[in-house]
Amino acid sequence: MDVKNKKILVCGTARSGVAAAKLLNRRGAAVTLQDLKPAEKLDVSLSSLETDGISLYLGHNPDDIITDFDLVIISPGIPMELPFVEKAKNAGVPIIGEIELAYAFCPCPITAVTGTNGKTTTTALIGDIMKAYKPHTAVVGNIGEPFTEHVEALNADDWVVTEISSFQLESTFSFRPKISLVLNITPDHLDRHKTMERYIELKQSIGKNQTKDDFMILNADDPLCAQLQTAARRVFFSRLHELDEGFFLNGRMLHIRFNKTDADLLNVDKMNIFGNHSIENALAAAAAGFCAGVPMETVKQAILDFKAVEHRIEFTRELNGVRFYNDSKATNTDAAIKAIQAMREPIILIGGGYDKLADFSSWVKTFEGRVKHLILMGEVAEKIADTCRACNFTRFERVNSLKDAVDAAYGKAEQGDCVLLSPACASWDMFDNYEQRGRLFKEFVNLLP
Repeated sequence: MDVKNKKILVCGTARSGVAAAKLLNRRGAAVTLQDLKPAEKLDVSLSSLETDGISLYLGHNPDDIITDFDLVIISPGIPMELPFVEKAKNAGVPIIGEIELAYAFCPCPITAVTGTNGKTTTTALIGDIMKAYKPHTAVVGNIGEPFTEHVEALNADDWVVTEISSFQLESTFSFRPKISLVLNITPDHLDRHKTMERYIELKQSIGKNQTKDDFMILNADDPLCAQLQTAARRVFFSRLHELDEGFFLNGRMLHIRFNKTDADLLNVDKMNIFGNHSIENALAAAAAGFCAGVPMETVKQAILDFKAVEHRIEFTRELNGVRFYNDSKATNTDAAIKAIQAMREPIILIGGGYDKLADFSSWVKTFEGRVKHLILMGEVAEKIADTCRACNFTRFERVNSLKDAVDAAYGKAEQGDCVLLSPACASWDMFDNYEQRGRLFKEFVNLLP
């Protein structure tokens, strides 16, 4: 992509927006960085950007200036239905995301991971597998590292592993990973995408540009995943069934039946991550490693050495026989259900947050025999409380803050219990993001006497 002397607008001053603006500036573009927030409410330092020659347009949507540009880079957090987006499209101004921009400059193969749940853990695990094989592998995307921040350091022999959300897929057009993964598809982000059909369409689009020389790895146990179509070679994994070809659980052994290999890889009970969802993540990651040509022993050792990522059933502390787990990454009911099912101890559960128009019935129905008490917080607390009453679960209470939730949960816990932050909701009503929520949870837990 030749951007020299092109006028380019970057919408959003989050980390990926700033990284995109800097990349474009280094490539000779005339860059304007825009954000709806005024300067005094932004976390990013603006002076260095201006010193580098990046213009700023803050405190307003870019409706009045949008047609002045040759290209717009849009943050995944900005809905594509906003008026300025439509105005740009009508004027013939291309709008792409940061992932699409980075792809245009990327010299090496890409493994791209999407799905409703398990993306971050699987991306990190594939990243460890690939780093053991290709040390200069970059692990980027929705996992927290902007792709554009790393792309210029890559060579043709390197590899990229990227986590891709449905928001990011909305603004990708030519993006073509060598290996794509769709881990699972359950209802999520319907406040943004409106229909389940649109959400499925976006997930499938990760493979829309792939060819017969590429791979798409799919969950055979998920009916929506199993039916996805692509020109790439489809490779399946299954926790529940033996496969004629693919990656599956054979007793307690992760088994490979792929190309000319038909052998057990490892005993899943020896992994450092636990729960059925972790087995599925390991199967998917093993498939990605094999499709990339990583030797079997390298794949095995990387999986055995892997530990839980931050905010995903992350052990935080044990205090007086009570274990605390941070699962702030569980921003939907399906992820929160998996966490409940993974726990080995009786649970004091902390839930609630921003309402993404979810139905909480299936989540509450998993409480029986597992959750001793539920602590509710956030704007959706009363909706969850109503669901609890409808499901005849009455052991819940409401609190006003995360600190109060931690204190209340510890007060209810007995020796041998666990306190689990697994909100089943996004964090945006009370926090900047799920990472902030998780780190504050850990801070409050570590303050307990």
